[in-house]
Amino acid sequence: MPRAASWRDKEFSIGQLAARSGTAVTALRFYEAEGLITSTRNGGNQRRYPRDALRRIALIRVGQRVGIPLATIREALAYLPEDRVPNRKDWALLADSWRAELDERITALQQLRDQFTDCVGCGCLSIDRCAMANPRDELGRHGTGPQRLRQGPTAAPASATGR
Repeated sequence: MPRAASWRDKEFSIGQLAARSGTAVTALRFYEAEGLITSTRNGGNQRRYPRDALRRIALIRVGQRVGIPLATIREALAYLPEDRVPNRKDWALLADSWRAELDERITALQQLRDQFTDCVGCGCLSIDRCAMANPRDELGRHGTGPQRLRQGPTAAPASATGR
């Protein structure tokens, strides 16, 4: 079992980083292979991760939890400096760069929550209310898939919403 990571440590072994971040060693190797985190090798060819890898891993895991693709996470992490530990300003700039995308995701999730039990606007006509919400599959003329969710709650034609 690796020695527990200390707040004084400047770098961590993979076992220490896994224990401290709550992330499986296999996930850390995957993140490194994907270019999301970096390590150096010591004289014994063992991986050593800089302390700021903890923040990067936290960002990766939070991003994954809310459905942000790894490619987008990688792009965001590329804005962080490699020659020094990112400071508060660096993290604030990264957070600001995600704000619009996160706002869009929040809106889409709220819309899904609020409209899913009624109808997702797919034109399937399988729910007894679809005849009222989407008579004669009028939303089908606008394309395939969940048209009401793609276009927003007010974008569906008045006749398709039963108004």
